[in-house]
Amino acid sequence: MSIVEVKVPQFSESVSEGTLLEWNKQVGEAVSQDETLIEIETDKVIMEVPCPADGVLVEIIVQGGENVESEQLLAKIDTAAKATAAEPAAAAESAPAAAESAPAAAAAPAAAATKGDVASPAAAKILSEKGLDASAVSGTGKDGRVTKADAQAAQATAATAAPVQIGQALDGRPEQRVPMTRLRARVAERLLQSQQENAILTTFNEVNMKPVMDLRAKFKEQFEKEHGVRLGFMSFFIKAAVAALKKYPLLNASIDGNDIVYHGYFDIGIAVSSPRGLVVPILRNADQLSLAEIEKTIAEFGAKAREGRLSIEELTGGTFSISNGGVFGSMMSTPIINPPQSAILGVHATKERPVVENGEIVIRPMNYLALSYDHRLIDGRDAVLGLVAMKEALEEPARLLLDL
Repeated sequence: MSIVEVKVPQFSESVSEGTLLEWNKQVGEAVSQDETLIEIETDKVIMEVPCPADGVLVEIIVQGGENVESEQLLAKIDTAAKATAAEPAAAAESAPAAAESAPAAAAAPAAAATKGDVASPAAAKILSEKGLDASAVSGTGKDGRVTKADAQAAQATAATAAPVQIGQALDGRPEQRVPMTRLRARVAERLLQSQQENAILTTFNEVNMKPVMDLRAKFKEQFEKEHGVRLGFMSFFIKAAVAALKKYPLLNASIDGNDIVYHGYFDIGIAVSSPRGLVVPILRNADQLSLAEIEKTIAEFGAKAREGRLSIEELTGGTFSISNGGVFGSMMSTPIINPPQSAILGVHATKERPVVENGEIVIRPMNYLALSYDHRLIDGRDAVLGLVAMKEALEEPARLLLDL
């Protein structure tokens, strides 16, 4: 017997623990080196635990749903043993022969084994209990595998569509209790912490987006042809924010105990919606990036967020954040600071509105910007002037080129 241990990967300093989702293999099954044995959900990302060697899974020490710490022992693999559990592939191969002698009795188990590949054991259990078809659920796991989270999401959707069948019907008033994901629980914890520990105040201003829109309309086709990425609006907001942070460094600073930490770099957190909830990947050294580089990185962040591929490093740090509720149609909001940062910019939907220019009422595409800041560190003067600097940069984009 030659035993190889399967352990939790080394977490980064910002992650203390994670939750096991579900095992993709059972005791007695053969495993191959580098295949994913199980996934661990942290408050930032879902990490895959690869198999360290070829062999047989002989012991599972920590079950799915339990919390784990960095480098904790999860399971053991015997590299010299032979599989004893029925493999799905083997069951599928034997199905034709079994069907010849006893089609009614043998064909059904073979079909079930093949179907088992679609969903993880934990997910299959949830779907089976609720009478849902695994093949009809969109899987986010490896090779399209339906995970426990996918099953729970499908369960919630089914509950909305068919409340009488799922949940406890109480005179036509069904309820359903679903546990928070670790990401959602962590987001809730951090937002509550921010509200309790920061003296949050929000200042607003309106921005005429016509100059940016005209510039974008004039060059967007040439820009996309040259750089291979669409010219959006977020890159302008980021550049305008960085310009303001340079002028008012307190907006880019943070509090550490009784000290003020001034950051000599500009790492901008971009709030992105993902199937697991809100995540904030970090655009590092944003002041050194071109509009094209910013747009490419944002596009990569969006794709990774949808596929659950953002790394812990990409979600750690940041000196200032931008939240764009405008993509969902928000007109105005008061964004909550992302600790330990001291300020966050809220961007909203651009709508045509009547405004007064030179004594006349004209129609302009206006956007309401909101800057929430920690009043313990930042006085109203710096916050207001910082937001005005962003407004001026957006209303005269040439300022960004001339560093004005």
